[in-house]
Amino acid sequence: MGNRTLALFDFDGTITTHDTLFLFAKFVSGAFRFRLGIVYLSPVLLAHKLGLLPALRAKEIFISYYFKGTTTDQFASFCNRFCDQLLPGFIRPAALEALKEHKKQQARIVIVSASPEDWILPWAIKHNIEVIATVLEKTNERLTGKLQGANCNGQEKVNRIRERIVLSDYDEIIAYGDSKGDKEMLSIATKKYFKPFRDNG
Repeated sequence: MGNRTLALFDFDGTITTHDTLFLFAKFVSGAFRFRLGIVYLSPVLLAHKLGLLPALRAKEIFISYYFKGTTTDQFASFCNRFCDQLLPGFIRPAALEALKEHKKQQARIVIVSASPEDWILPWAIKHNIEVIATVLEKTNERLTGKLQGANCNGQEKVNRIRERIVLSDYDEIIAYGDSKGDKEMLSIATKKYFKPFRDNG
């Protein structure tokens, strides 16, 4: 049956050095409009940080402000350009080496992220990596500003993994994460690494 290793990677902060939601919004909007948006959204961001506003709702408000009404074609173009032009500069070298090593060992590699899949997939496809991530709602070929289903974080990461992958098929499950939103995913692994790439890239 070949190699029976599954490698699960969080994306933001684990593979990347920064939260890509903010990077992408700045890339699309430009620095000035992005800063204006952060000022406008600061009560929402603070309420979320204080635990007064659920992550799903905070994310929908953020996404609505920057992207609501964008056509699916235009949004896909932004995502492709972001992955080509900006994202490579924010990939941790040590994380990239770990991905390459897992590929060499013929492990099944899956990125599991709370960020929307749209701006992870173009990069992941180039590296032949699967993606499980938050899905943005699109109606009449435009973004509605809402999520389709739950935010892929915490227990939802495990739920999505189990929907797609039969974990008992694997002798070894290796998971990498960097935040409390990854703890449930780390708990299903036989080997877990928390903030593994911080000191060396």
